[in-house]
Amino acid sequence: MNISTIKKTSLLAVVIGTVLALSVTGCSDDKKSAPVTQAAKSNHNPDPFDHSHDVAVTDVQKHKFEHEFADQCIARELRNSDDKDRDMERFSKPCTCIATFLMKDLTAKEAEKFLAEHQNPQSLRIKYENAAYHCLQENTPPHEPDFSRPQ
Repeated sequence: MNISTIKKTSLLAVVIGTVLALSVTGCSDDKKSAPVTQAAKSNHNPDPFDHSHDVAVTDVQKHKFEHEFADQCIARELRNSDDKDRDMERFSKPCTCIATFLMKDLTAKEAEKFLAEHQNPQSLRIKYENAAYHCLQENTPPHEPDFSRPQ
């Protein structure tokens, strides 16, 4: 019986030690954390996917983007059209809706790429698909823009 009491006391000691170790590591000090300074707040993650909204897109850029994107959309749809006058009226409303939907969440980089560099970034493609779904839920969606080459 001497061996079983040694096992019981050592098991009891291990359990008590584990409980104490876990409770001590779970305790925290009651000091308040240091306030975050303005310099620490302004440091941004240099991650290329960080879409900080520090640079605002002007209303003029948004308006120009809306018109150019709608014009591109209509021209893309009319490329394979037989009756351009009738199709112009038919596609102007959904293309304008898509351009307006994209304009609402336009970033400065997207506006610069589209307006100045005549490129369509991947983020615009994703937003385009969302806008087309939103604007054309019951209609046949227009052809997607070919983002592989600039217009």
